[in-house]
Amino acid sequence: MAEKRNGELHPTRFLDRPGGRIAYDLAGVGPLVVCIPGMGDLRSSYRYLAPALVEAGYRVATMDLRGHGDSDATFADYDDVAAGTDIVALLAEVGGGPAILVGSSMGAGAAAWAAAEAPVRVAALVLVGPFVRNPPAGRAAALMFRLALLRPWGAAAWSAWYARLFPGRAPSDLSDHRARIRESLRRPGRWRAFTATTHTSHAPVEARLGEIATRTLVVMGERDPDFADPRAEAAFIADRLTAAVVMVPGAGHYPHGEYPEIVTPAILGFIRGGATHA
Repeated sequence: MAEKRNGELHPTRFLDRPGGRIAYDLAGVGPLVVCIPGMGDLRSSYRYLAPALVEAGYRVATMDLRGHGDSDATFADYDDVAAGTDIVALLAEVGGGPAILVGSSMGAGAAAWAAAEAPVRVAALVLVGPFVRNPPAGRAAALMFRLALLRPWGAAAWSAWYARLFPGRAPSDLSDHRARIRESLRRPGRWRAFTATTHTSHAPVEARLGEIATRTLVVMGERDPDFADPRAEAAFIADRLTAAVVMVPGAGHYPHGEYPEIVTPAILGFIRGGATHA
């Protein structure tokens, strides 16, 4: 398969890893930016941000998580640490670092882990709707979430929940993007991999936050339904990482998809070393 950006097709590349392959694409010339999507999502979640970064003079790699999209579903592990090791391996594969890592949701946790693991390869972090610790939800809520994802209704439940993550101005192509996610989940082994990913603990990431010294930007939607108090979660991360924070009014879990006209300039300003606005 290939990713389509601004009418241009970028052929899928593959990174060989123990247990399978990680799919990614690469476009542009300049300093390296690696974009990592969240659980249950695809690398095309960066379909608005990545072309803007390329146009601004960056070389941009977007990757699929293990068992998602075009990546293989043959791995033994599907958690933050596993994804973090894939990021580090991708940085070594494509070179050009130190790189800027842009991670969304679980991908943000994996990016943070990679920054702690390989600090010389990471120049800056952008964490969007980040899970860098386990949310303060009770066991009952976690159990209900996992029950909702049981077959045969699991894929429909995930698709319905995914739509709720855009409470502000949903992207005009959200229906098409959700269809691509459902199609991906129907491929052999993908549902097993996805359900394994839902059991991820973010505790290993939280344990390494004190090791991260790189410049960091936190981007959080003010109406992110994945957090009881999005502003408080952003403040927690900012305190631990001495990070700048951009709160996006009206946005949910994917502010880079809902309000790219706000988020893209904020990210570009940050990675260029300029000011950001909270």
